[in-house]
Amino acid sequence: MNIPIVDLADLASNEPARFERGAAAIREAFGTYGLVYVQNHGVDTRALERFYDAFGAFIARPEAAKRPYGRRDIWYQRGWTPPNTEVAVAGNGQPDFKECYFAAPYPTDERSALEFPQIYPENVWPSDAPPYFQEGLLGLGRSLHEAGLKLLRGAAVALGLPETTFAALCDQAPHVTRALQYLPLTPAQVNTDIVWGEEHTDFNLLTLLPGGRFLDPEGRPAAKPDDKSGLYLRTRATPADPNGRLVRGTAPAGCIVAQVGQQLEILTGGTFLATPHVITAPGVPGWQRQSSAHFMHVHTSTVLFPLEKFRTLEVARAYAPPVLAGTYDIKTLVDIGLAPASALDQLGYRHYDRLNRQRANT
Repeated sequence: MNIPIVDLADLASNEPARFERGAAAIREAFGTYGLVYVQNHGVDTRALERFYDAFGAFIARPEAAKRPYGRRDIWYQRGWTPPNTEVAVAGNGQPDFKECYFAAPYPTDERSALEFPQIYPENVWPSDAPPYFQEGLLGLGRSLHEAGLKLLRGAAVALGLPETTFAALCDQAPHVTRALQYLPLTPAQVNTDIVWGEEHTDFNLLTLLPGGRFLDPEGRPAAKPDDKSGLYLRTRATPADPNGRLVRGTAPAGCIVAQVGQQLEILTGGTFLATPHVITAPGVPGWQRQSSAHFMHVHTSTVLFPLEKFRTLEVARAYAPPVLAGTYDIKTLVDIGLAPASALDQLGYRHYDRLNRQRANT
């Protein structure tokens, strides 16, 4: 498929023709496919490989050694996520076969942390982390974030909006970088309905994927074990393809992938659609996959509703009612199993007990 490649050098150019070429690529890619390939992105591929080595060394530790960094109290938004914890909202209820590690690449906004403490927690690091673990994850997140800001500026121009429309909403937002390790399947599990990660759409603004790697049964980096395993993305439905088309998420050499999240879909009234994606498991046992993603969010104080430019009556009805981004985050984290259902109680008035106490004394 002819998924466009956007060159970030074009978006940084002062030449109107070059900038428009980049914006046009984003307009077609996000509007038709929900994803774009990005070159001149600034991600150091050798550093990425080095980080994957460090991440793999951490994952190889016994569960008891990792358990202190599995922070259920902060909804796993920092530190280690145990296997079989997260569940895709639109999936079949199968927990994802993966372990993860979350970190925020930039300092936490103190005021926002008072409002949403579980969404803006401090980073959690092992005191004896493998060499380059912390440095590698933070450096990766910052590189991907800078690339994402350039894409968001190009996306705004592509839609006829002021250049800072989307990027400004990201200031001091709860951005997070995630390392993922998909776990080996047993001989009885392969070639069944089990997938590494069920099909879903991301709830954030923009997701950037620098590429992953497979590990053979001996734990060594290797080429893909077969043609069915890895990341696949579903394109927008068309009259010719009413179900969309599944596209392998392997970017051309030297490129990374950027995909639309639900927040960007809402703000654009569906002009850009959130990208469904699935991580399929191989048809042979014992293989693993390492990958990473940077999730860019709008600030938690942002009201999620289509921008005025896109707000026709039909669009407004499709995305009503407006919702605070922080509230949206909490609801989604409950839906995917990272936050407890009791977190929803925070969304209403929590002091009825005071009235009950007063009445009990009358």
